[in-house]
Amino acid sequence: MTREWSIQELARLAGTTSRTLRHYGQVGLLSPTRTGTGGYRFYDAAALRRLQHILLLRELGLGLPRIAEVLAEDVDETAALATHLGWLETERARIDRQIAAVASTLDARRRGEEPMAENMFDGFDHTVHREEVTERWGADAYARSDAWWRGMSADEKKGWMERSAQLTSDWSDAAGRGIRPDSEKAQELAARHIAWLESIPGTPAADGGDLRGYVLGLADMYVADDRFGANYGGTAGATFVRDALRHHLDRS
Repeated sequence: MTREWSIQELARLAGTTSRTLRHYGQVGLLSPTRTGTGGYRFYDAAALRRLQHILLLRELGLGLPRIAEVLAEDVDETAALATHLGWLETERARIDRQIAAVASTLDARRRGEEPMAENMFDGFDHTVHREEVTERWGADAYARSDAWWRGMSADEKKGWMERSAQLTSDWSDAAGRGIRPDSEKAQELAARHIAWLESIPGTPAADGGDLRGYVLGLADMYVADDRFGANYGGTAGATFVRDALRHHLDRS
């Protein structure tokens, strides 16, 4: 016999309420598998997976109308779950770093000291890639980008980091929703991504060099290198970014 859960059991498992589940049913997001005697609603394993998808999309900030559109799209469930898992793991690592940074700042303030800027802005240590950048694009490229970064004020660094984090978040959100790399939204992100690369002095994108070769090389690296792929929710998310960038360059 197929396992089923009552609406009360499902609400308890998901940490929500029966009222919320009934509302999801009313707006067409989550219909009960069957309705028993007395109008009691029951849900099977497929319904549980669908509810998990709904709750994950809510975590990404999507409203119910947009969630309905995502669920209506023909997206492989396993691929979508893999992307969601990667996004959650990336978020966990980011939050862990934020917790450590805030704790360090709080500890310094309690001692009557000013917090170290390096601790406050954990998450962007460009020097760890010095050898890699030098090998790929030369010592001058690293020197110029390093001088640009060190020449910014703390507020400018914070603003740039926030814009970068927003771009990464938007990529992860789009990948999690399962949209096509050639969609209008994905192509808008690709254009933003290239403009972001062009804003960094010392890179071929900023110096009028081989923009296409540079971006394609980075796109392939996002997929091949787990360190970079983690920014986009793992291999599935990085592949989405790569394919969107490729389509953008081909179309251009």
